[in-house]
Amino acid sequence: MGSRILILNGHPDTTRKGLCGALADAYAEGAASGGHTVERLDIGTLQFGLLRSQADFETGTVPPDIAAAQEAIRRADHLLVVFPLWLGDMPALLKGFFEQTLRPGFAFAYRPSGLPQKNLGGRSARIVVTMGMPAFVYRWYFRAHAVKNLKRNILGFVGYAPVRDTIVGGVASAKPGAMARHFESMRVLGRAAA
Repeated sequence: MGSRILILNGHPDTTRKGLCGALADAYAEGAASGGHTVERLDIGTLQFGLLRSQADFETGTVPPDIAAAQEAIRRADHLLVVFPLWLGDMPALLKGFFEQTLRPGFAFAYRPSGLPQKNLGGRSARIVVTMGMPAFVYRWYFRAHAVKNLKRNILGFVGYAPVRDTIVGGVASAKPGAMARHFESMRVLGRAAA
């Protein structure tokens, strides 16, 4: 029996497909060929506001698109998050989505010890980040801090493990052969639900 996979396209631009959408498509193709069930959320199409207070985060009304996203997350065994690196981090809309979605009571619960109860354990994830700079520069010089933050402080905080990553760098100057290899890599990872 295959896995249930949720693909989050974290690129906020809905006016064009772009590289993030194409990588998500390739992963979905591979997952379908591997017998997995795939759902997809394109963050730019969802309607929600930004949280502005602790009270909103903890007890505020959950927007309908966020409630539907929470149900999709609950159903999924594996999560793929694809986003472009903007100013060294994920786009603000994707961060806002995580703040809205991974609220207390759904993704985690407070405990008297101060350490969270992780409500989304038993699930794995993969982060795919696209960027103009070479991937090795991002990992070596910038220490891949946006990936580490999403891995440990967001997904790991609510229970995802393992969380793996793929960095697609040098996209502005990439030759067609290199991009074809990235798409094939996404298909292979999709088939394996990894």
